Amino acid sequence: MNYNQIAAFVRKQKVVLICSVDAAGFPNVKAMLKPRKIDGLRQFYFSTNTSSMRVGQYLENPNACIYFYHKGLIKYTGVMLTGKMDVLTDQETKDMIWRRGDTMFYKDGVTDPDYCVLRFTAENGRYYCDLKTEDFPIT
Repeated sequence: MNYNQIAAFVRKQKVVLICSVDAAGFPNVKAMLKPRKIDGLRQFYFSTNTSSMRVGQYLENPNACIYFYHKGLIKYTGVMLTGKMDVLTDQETKDMIWRRGDTMFYKDGVTDPDYCVLRFTAENGRYYCDLKTEDFPIT
């Protein structure tokens, strides 16, 4: 699969697994809705609660991984990206990915102090399909 096909695959997925590292050095994984904004295979933006455990972990250790997958009847496809996760609280970034229905989660709206943005920046990629894996560059 080429870079553009991998990017198209990633954009189609509705769920992504995000991984952080806890204080003891163990990986932690969480399923999230697909990113609010995707810039190629380089940057991905997620909304989350500032008070969440994961935000605290990323502030301590920005090493992260995100994983997109699709399981068909016979075929399983996965894309793993490793890189860094930034916690962004600036209003411009929060406004950029805000959606009207988000008030369900953040009662004070887009300026809610418990609303922040996770920005994942990929450094490496790995693709899996049909018992084959291959690394690919992030451009």
